[in-house]
Amino acid sequence: MTIKKEEQEMKRVLVVEDNKDIAMLVERRLSRQFSVDIAVNGEDASVSINENPYDLVILDLSLPKKSGFDVLKDMRKKSSYPPVLILSGLNAVEDKVKGLKLGADDYLAKPFDIKELIARIDALMRRVPSAQEIVKLAAVDLEMDIVSRKVTRGGTDITLSPREFALLEYLLRKKDKVVSRKEIAEEVWGHKFDAGTNFVDVYINYLRKSVDKDFPRKLIHTVYGQGFILKTEE
Repeated sequence: MTIKKEEQEMKRVLVVEDNKDIAMLVERRLSRQFSVDIAVNGEDASVSINENPYDLVILDLSLPKKSGFDVLKDMRKKSSYPPVLILSGLNAVEDKVKGLKLGADDYLAKPFDIKELIARIDALMRRVPSAQEIVKLAAVDLEMDIVSRKVTRGGTDITLSPREFALLEYLLRKKDKVVSRKEIAEEVWGHKFDAGTNFVDVYINYLRKSVDKDFPRKLIHTVYGQGFILKTEE
């Protein structure tokens, strides 16, 4: 059987969800853009993840046979790839913090708006490299490998959270260009920007502590009234 080029290049998504109605809703919407598989329990999810090269995993946490937290923990023991978007009815702050600390790239609580889910998926998928895409980014002595999720500066390993990694990747792709808080919020995380919040500034500060604090040359700069820039020139 001949496989069309479009089918060969279609990215693969695993939806891990034991609620049939939600699984079918998400599958119907995503199948317009991606090749979608469904797993209805944690054990099946782990098997599928180990056997298939997914580009994104959408993961519920309250699953039969094996919790979503355990699925995520086992994934991240092996690799920081693929990205994981948690979609869960567990919406307490401690659940969100736990999921992100275990290595999730984003967290959306149920009930959810399908448009917001798609926006967040699109933001994550923009960071998933294709076979032809550049998978290594650099600026001065700072280097990032997108696939292995490794970041170094001056040969020193730098450990970043998934959100810090995503932010740094965006800044590296836009190096020497000023990017606004609105652009960062919407392009990196798929969030509609609320000028009354400071979460972009919070993550910029986290990133500075990891990337700039212990190095004499600072790369991440604030452009007052405009946003931020990762500068490669003195």
